[in-house]
Amino acid sequence: MVQRKSGHVTLLDVARACGFSVSTVSIVLSEAPLSQNVAAATRQQVRAMAQQLGYHPDAFARSLRRRRSQTIGVLAYDLSDPYCIPIVRGIQAGLQPASYLPLVMDAQTQRGLFDNYLQMILERRAEGVIVIASWVFDETNLLSDIEKNNVPIVIVSRDLTKRGVSSLLVDNEAGGILAMRHLVELGHRRIAVIRGPEELFDSAPRWAGVQQAAAKAGIKLDKELVLQLPSLVDPASGFEGGLDCARRMLASGKPFTAVLAFDDLTALGVVRGLTEAGLRVPEDCSVLGFDDVLPAAVATPGITTIRQPLKEMGLLAAEWMLEALEEREHGTPQKPKLHKAQPELVRRMSTARAAKERRKDGKARKNT
Repeated sequence: MVQRKSGHVTLLDVARACGFSVSTVSIVLSEAPLSQNVAAATRQQVRAMAQQLGYHPDAFARSLRRRRSQTIGVLAYDLSDPYCIPIVRGIQAGLQPASYLPLVMDAQTQRGLFDNYLQMILERRAEGVIVIASWVFDETNLLSDIEKNNVPIVIVSRDLTKRGVSSLLVDNEAGGILAMRHLVELGHRRIAVIRGPEELFDSAPRWAGVQQAAAKAGIKLDKELVLQLPSLVDPASGFEGGLDCARRMLASGKPFTAVLAFDDLTALGVVRGLTEAGLRVPEDCSVLGFDDVLPAAVATPGITTIRQPLKEMGLLAAEWMLEALEEREHGTPQKPKLHKAQPELVRRMSTARAAKERRKDGKARKNT
C-alpha cells in the first residue's frame, strides 16, 4: 500500500499506485468525454486501484471550480424538540436525490447561537438556507444578511411572505377549531385551555381558532381556566409548564372535564399533573394536544392531538429550495410562496365522552 502524507486518498495517490499520469487518472475517474480515448484495460486498472485505495472525489475542490457548494444550510431552533426532527428528515429526503448536502445546525433556543450559525452558513457559501423558526428567530438580521448575499431562503413555522420570504406553516387557526370542536362533540362544556407563549407565532392564531369554535358551540370559557405558558426555554419546559398549569387548575377549585393544551409536550405535563392528583385520563378528564410528535403516540395513554404534517412540510421546503436555486440560475425573479398545511385530528386514548354522557344507568356523574 502506498504511504500517503495526507489523510485522504488523492488523484496523485491513485496515479502513483497504478503507474499512470494524474491527468489520465483524472479523465478516467471523472468519466469525462476524453475517457473514451483511453484504452479499456487502462480504465479498468485505474478504477480498480481507486476502489482498492478507497478514493473518493474531492467535493470541496470541485465546488471551487464550479463555484457551487452543493450545500443547503438548515438552521433549526432546537433539535432536542421532537417537533424539529420530522421536518429535518423531510428536508434531508427532499435534498438527497438532487445531491445537495444539508448542513444542519442546532441553535439550542439561543438567539446568539442562532445568529452565529447563520454567519457560519453564509461563510461556507451554502447555496440556500432553510430555517425552522421559533421565538429565537430575529428576522431583521437574518433577512438583511441573506438578501445582501442573494441566497434563497425558506422559512418553516413562520409567515414572512410580506418580507418576500417563502413560508411554510400549519393553519393554526383551523387547528384550534378542530381541537375545540372535538371536545365539544364529546359533550365537554367545562373546558380548560393552556395557551402558548405570547412570543410564539403559533399562539395567537391557535387561540383565535379555539375561541371561534367555543363561541359557535355556545361555550363561555372560564378566564380562571385559561392559562398561558411562559417562554419556552427548552422542550422540557413545555412539559413542566403543562404540569404547573394542571396543578393551578386543580387548585382553583373550578370544575373542568377536559384540557386543551397548546402542544403535545404540554399535554403530557397535564396528564402527569392530573395523575398526581389521583385523576384518571380520560375517565375523569380528557386531555388534547397539538403537533403529533412521537412522545404523544407512545405515551400511556396515547395523546389525542392535532397533527401537523411535519415531514411533508420538510419535503416541501426542500422542493421550494431546489426550485429557487433553479430560478436563480436562470435569472428568473423569485416570488415568495405561502403554504398553510391543513391540520388533522388524530384520536387516541386521552379523550373520551364527558363523564355525564358515558353513564348507562341514566344518572349523571358529577364533573371533576
